[in-house]
Amino acid sequence: MNALRVWLAMSLMLACGWAVGQTDAADADWRYRIQPGDTLITLTDAWLAPPRTWRDLQKLNRVPDPLRLMPGSTLRMPVAWLKREASVAEAVFARGQVTRQRGAASEALTAGTTLQGGDRIKTGAQSSASLRFADGSRLLIPPDSDITLDQLLVLGRGAIPAVRIGVQQGGADSRVTPNAQRVPLYEVRTPHVNLGVRGTEFRVQTAGSQSRMQVLSGAVHAGGLGPDVASGQGLLAEGAARSVAPLLSAPDLSGLVPVTERLPLHLAWVGGPAGAATWRVQLYVGGDFDRLLLDDVVGEPAVTWPEVRELADGDYTLRVRAIDARGQEGAAADASIRLLARPEPPFIQAPAPGAVSYAGGTAFAWTRNTVAPNVRLQIARDAGFKDLVLQPSPIDGANYDARLPDGLYHWRIASVEAGGRAGPFGDPQTFEIRPPPPAPPPAEPEVSGDQLKLRWRADPDVTRYELEWSKTETFDGADVQRFATDKPELAIPKPSPGKYFLRAKAFNAAGAASPWGQTQMIEQPYPRWLWLLPLLLIPVL
Repeated sequence: MNALRVWLAMSLMLACGWAVGQTDAADADWRYRIQPGDTLITLTDAWLAPPRTWRDLQKLNRVPDPLRLMPGSTLRMPVAWLKREASVAEAVFARGQVTRQRGAASEALTAGTTLQGGDRIKTGAQSSASLRFADGSRLLIPPDSDITLDQLLVLGRGAIPAVRIGVQQGGADSRVTPNAQRVPLYEVRTPHVNLGVRGTEFRVQTAGSQSRMQVLSGAVHAGGLGPDVASGQGLLAEGAARSVAPLLSAPDLSGLVPVTERLPLHLAWVGGPAGAATWRVQLYVGGDFDRLLLDDVVGEPAVTWPEVRELADGDYTLRVRAIDARGQEGAAADASIRLLARPEPPFIQAPAPGAVSYAGGTAFAWTRNTVAPNVRLQIARDAGFKDLVLQPSPIDGANYDARLPDGLYHWRIASVEAGGRAGPFGDPQTFEIRPPPPAPPPAEPEVSGDQLKLRWRADPDVTRYELEWSKTETFDGADVQRFATDKPELAIPKPSPGKYFLRAKAFNAAGAASPWGQTQMIEQPYPRWLWLLPLLLIPVL
């Protein structure tokens, strides 16, 4: 209780300091629409803070009779005169490394957390949070940002929120609920500029010696600048300098593929508009711009996100903005993206790419996805898999033998869950069946070597792979073996008969690792002579 009293007292002290900065000018007045039964005396009791009285209202508004007010007319009440109480905000979304600092204490921020004036919020890489204020206004805090809630108040009879936000680093995207009263009650302050808002949507970024702002709707007043910054304009503040310029138009996303079945997620678009130097690319939960999942700046009209492995299949929204040479982010273009990448396809073991068989058939082998152990196999004469020659029902196993006429074939596999849902196909490969050559003259036998070869789909942004091989699916035993390779293939000594598990992860040139891929199971059969051993023991018995 004592801590609450101290917090309320501090909030009111901050409020008083804020009020000192206000003036009695028209822009600092709240317009109250008079209701039937209102008098200056009742309005003073409801809205004004001591020492103001109804006589101050009468004098300011030149009201002849304090007991008779005209319903529907407006009454001026300076913001500095209004009662003020501490308010709160709510975290409606938090992802990744997001912390709230209150005094000396710091803790992870989660959705549903109540925030108060003085709280400080920090987001890490690929981390974000969204806040909701008392009037429904929203604040999106993107990755690598440092934000303080300098002030959270409600004025008068709890009707007018007064919010002031400090942006020390990173960004803040605001959607402010329109305020019909002519009062700047939503403020954003950076080290370089103070911004006053009366219902609008705008973005702020600050880094180094500069702060930038882009107005998407409404208008924003910037300290040190005469006219308001209007919708479609951007402000650059550096020291005392202020410059305003039009924002770039939205990029062209018409070439974007709406459904993706591959991991990591790779998306490309046409590009533009003219003047674009880089692009801001963001991924949201489908249609929900409070839930920012991924955020990057790219130097070409394409983005690759290994982090999508952490996201479930489903519907998402891609938002892209062009950034000009001054660092101003333009209008956004949005596109719906459907991720259908699971269950992931198995690793192919045989045949090798471009393999040639002279036996009139081919033996196929693959690993098994533990989440979706069955396999869908397609073999076609064409690369588009329109001319299918073989498509058996889902195979409950890790191999399949097919006898086919001579020719060149394309084949691919996909994992199938127990319920019958199939995942995307892996990369197609080719093999060829040729007639056998003439019988050669007798020759000495040749040992090909005992090796187990594994291959998987290559990615242009991956520089190396790490794999783990274990007898347990949890990979926590002493028998775990680890391998590294810079190619999408691996050859290991042929293991003894039994069941094994394999998983892999990739690294880019910067050394960043992806999460582990889905575990694959490999069964190494026992030699057939073991089954004859009991028969050999019969004479002994």
